[in-house]
Amino acid sequence: MKKRYIALATLLTLSMLLAACGKTGGLSPKSPVTLTLWHNFGGQMQATMDEQIGEFNATIGKEKGIVISVTSISGSAAIQEKLTMIAAGDPGAPEMPDITTCYPATASLLAEKGLLAAVDGHFSEAELSDYLPRFLEEGRLSDGKLYVFPFAKSTEVLFLNQTLFDKFSAATGVTADSLSTLEGIADAAIAYYRWTDGQTPDVPNDGKAFFAVDSFFNLAQVGMEQMGTSLIEGEALRLDTPEFRRIWDAVFEPAVRGGYALYDGYSSDLAKTGDILCSMGSTAGILFYGEEITYPNNTKEKVEYAVLPYPVFEGGEKVAIQRGGGLAVAKSTPEKEEAAALFVKWFTAPEQNMRFVASTGYLPVTGQAFTNHMEREIAKNGNPNIQKLLRTATIVHGEYDFYIPPVFDAFNTVSGSMEADFFAIAAGRHEQYMVNLTTMEPDAAYEAAAAGALEAFIRAGS
Repeated sequence: MKKRYIALATLLTLSMLLAACGKTGGLSPKSPVTLTLWHNFGGQMQATMDEQIGEFNATIGKEKGIVISVTSISGSAAIQEKLTMIAAGDPGAPEMPDITTCYPATASLLAEKGLLAAVDGHFSEAELSDYLPRFLEEGRLSDGKLYVFPFAKSTEVLFLNQTLFDKFSAATGVTADSLSTLEGIADAAIAYYRWTDGQTPDVPNDGKAFFAVDSFFNLAQVGMEQMGTSLIEGEALRLDTPEFRRIWDAVFEPAVRGGYALYDGYSSDLAKTGDILCSMGSTAGILFYGEEITYPNNTKEKVEYAVLPYPVFEGGEKVAIQRGGGLAVAKSTPEKEEAAALFVKWFTAPEQNMRFVASTGYLPVTGQAFTNHMEREIAKNGNPNIQKLLRTATIVHGEYDFYIPPVFDAFNTVSGSMEADFFAIAAGRHEQYMVNLTTMEPDAAYEAAAAGALEAFIRAGS
């Protein structure tokens, strides 16, 4: 009888605990759960993030017994390095945060060690259906579960100094419509170099660059997808193809002739000084494009920018890259995991999500944010560049497909080597071209400088 009584009592107690958990989820304001959160935002983005986390702590967090404690880590590279150290079990690694901004490649390392919790189980199918499918897809790892939840995505767009471009357009007839294709940008870049060179007839071959791209590798990836194929097969680059030759021709010639800037940095740096008119980079870079430029001689000029959708190779499909990480949740106690999921759900809900992206240049992650909140945010936003960006983001959302780069261990090495090889070859051939111009006409000088360049590039990448 005594054994039966103990067994019954144990079952009754367990049933009561399970029932309590079913009702409250294990969370209670009487015993708050504190969650550490790492993010890599600075400046306006950090201020917006901190403001919204403060709001969560004072409302939903207070009601449920959740406190978010924030640590801002400067730069995404630094935060990924710390997470990689944690995954590797390095002796000097910091303690794993409960929530962190994270990229899929790093999340894969953490998940392999059992350090991440899948978050899709905390969302109903109806809730998940409002998130953009391609954004969710990127966060699913090899087991099909969602470990990196989207909260602020970005894509790449074309930033155009409209003020300076209008002067060029009036003189040459080149229009902004021609910048909708990569071939059109190449032609405009060569024309701009010639036009600026002609303004100083006493100083030959001193034209200016028109265009810069933050990532040649991304351009190549997206260009191949636009043409219905892929740059990467397995973990190898597919460079010896007709499609890649089209990409090479559209980028290499203007680079050698001086129309494309070969710059080891963000293109917004060159835009700030008027050294280029047009650049291609992340939507999150919009905050680096101001209302004036400062020329190398320290004179300033007020300018306006246009933000245009990602250009497409002639005859290609409208495809743009998907960029940005997401939020990953550490595997810990059921209470902490549930609390983290509640924060993620609140932070990515349309109203909160739209408030964050509207001041940062990121894209919202739900359909409702695009359809029900975008116009309202555009109307009340006081930054004209952000307004233009959000309008362009709406076009991209409606007309483009998003490309998701593959995830494999050597991805960063492959992309970095390809970028370095291209810049080295293009810079060397540009120098050769400039020397050739002293004795040759421009077309002959280019042909001589470009001979065998693509073959050398393919060999370097093989």
